[in-house]
Amino acid sequence: MRTAGRIRTVGAVFTLVASALTTPMLGAPAAQARTLDSTVLNSTVLNSTVLNSTVLNSAVLNSAVLNSTVLNSTVAGSTGTGTPGGSGSLTRAQRAELMSIARDTWKFFEQDLDPQTHLPLDNLGPGAVRGSYTSAANIGVYLWSVVSAADLGIIKRPQERRLISQTLTAVGKMKRSSGFLYQWYDTSTGAAIRNPGDVACSTETTPTQDNCYFLSAVDNGWYAAGLIVARQAVPELRAQVDALLAPMDFSIFYDARAQDPNCNVNAAVDNQPTGQMYGGYYVDQGPAGYHNGAIYSDPRIAMYLGMGLRQMPGDVWWRTWRTLPPQQCSTDPDFSWQGQWPVGGSWRTVKDPVSGGTFRVWEGHYTYPGTDLSFLPTWGGGMFEALMANEVVPETAWGPSSFGLANRLTVQVQQRYATQLGYPVWGLSPSSTADDTGGYATYGVEGQAFPAGQGLSQCSTCAAETTVTPHASFLALPIDPQGAMANIDTLRALYPQVYSRDGGFFDAVAPGTGAVGHRRLVLDQSMIMAGIDNALNHNALSGYFAKDQVSWAARAVLGAERMTIGGSGH
Repeated sequence: MRTAGRIRTVGAVFTLVASALTTPMLGAPAAQARTLDSTVLNSTVLNSTVLNSTVLNSAVLNSAVLNSTVLNSTVAGSTGTGTPGGSGSLTRAQRAELMSIARDTWKFFEQDLDPQTHLPLDNLGPGAVRGSYTSAANIGVYLWSVVSAADLGIIKRPQERRLISQTLTAVGKMKRSSGFLYQWYDTSTGAAIRNPGDVACSTETTPTQDNCYFLSAVDNGWYAAGLIVARQAVPELRAQVDALLAPMDFSIFYDARAQDPNCNVNAAVDNQPTGQMYGGYYVDQGPAGYHNGAIYSDPRIAMYLGMGLRQMPGDVWWRTWRTLPPQQCSTDPDFSWQGQWPVGGSWRTVKDPVSGGTFRVWEGHYTYPGTDLSFLPTWGGGMFEALMANEVVPETAWGPSSFGLANRLTVQVQQRYATQLGYPVWGLSPSSTADDTGGYATYGVEGQAFPAGQGLSQCSTCAAETTVTPHASFLALPIDPQGAMANIDTLRALYPQVYSRDGGFFDAVAPGTGAVGHRRLVLDQSMIMAGIDNALNHNALSGYFAKDQVSWAARAVLGAERMTIGGSGH
């Protein structure tokens, strides 16, 4: 059995090996686990499934927004509302509060940047601890955080341009392959390293399947997304950004082997889910042995970009699973072990607007027990699995019957389930642990309070339900402004240690005990900056992506799909 090792990564993945479904972590090979401080995430066995816990997101004007403008402008209504926590535009006082939070959060970024290499550190805290390593995802989300700070008027546009250019210059000197960044880098030197605190990759001269040779599809998706945002927000840096984007080839992550259109997998190709996206690629060796099989997770950012750059066909969108599908052929995997079974939904034939082909798609859904609320589950129930992509890609506007709707329903499920658990706050998502050990763990809405077979995520043993993270509220902010603000205010009122003026929110709180983890991650703080920018500035951040030429495919596939989800929640 594979071990999960010590990891922190983004998203959820599937791979089919022979007749067994194996689920290693995203962004790193199972055998060579990603390391984050001393956190150990335990693997779980589901029937014959070996799971390595998955842990670890119309165009708008991009003009600078001064603080007075932020306070007086209104939230665009295209994001959609109507969740249990309340809906509607933000009040002037709420906008002022968010601006104050953004200014405090930016203080984290001022401390988090290495002064010599201009690379963002992975984390700060507890206390004086500094996580002096970074990743492709960290760099991508840092870029959008700088843009958000300028949109909000916290920094001036010349400083935005300087900060982004300095980081891009550093990245241009770092080891890459096919235009993509490797797994980990030392922020003090920019050198690739096998794992945080581990050996330099320059010591490994023979290709092997470890992080010195691994390119993560999802992490590089976030890196590329950050570049796209920077290209549109700071057009003066377009040439510098384009020089980093030009060598990228997302086709290396696509499983282009023959598909069986009548089955979920191709029995002639070792029962593999061909047409899906691999979780990564080993330089000089080939694709990783697992796929990103759950589309409602943050790896879809790489699909948007791969299709938009015309390096992946639309097949990748439709061959990837909404919920784990029922068998079509005797050789298909039996997914009856998933969180809910049988799964509601129906088979639908969809014409792909990207390739023009037709695909048979299982539009499945779960139902919140005791209600008519049907929703699209994520793999592990985490908020950023579902909503992180919406910060960059305007899913709410472009997919009102698909992922935009799924995002709104995810917020409802998170809010409703917190009440089920007796928590005064909601927002379960992978984050630091609610202590000062410097750990990281998977948290999500799995539905452990319900009987077996009535779960709320596809995996029923992947995440804990003990810890709330503030970034979840900010991901929900553009979708449910009033519900998110109420949760933000409750977090600060009930757990005052979760916030400080020198960096904003800390990463985690345990509602059951009140314990707080005094640690901040660049990934999670970036989600806070993005959520505030989108909420206060008419979806400015996702507007940058919408203006870019790569956005055509995302707009097309989001508009083409009609999911079998919805309901009043009663």
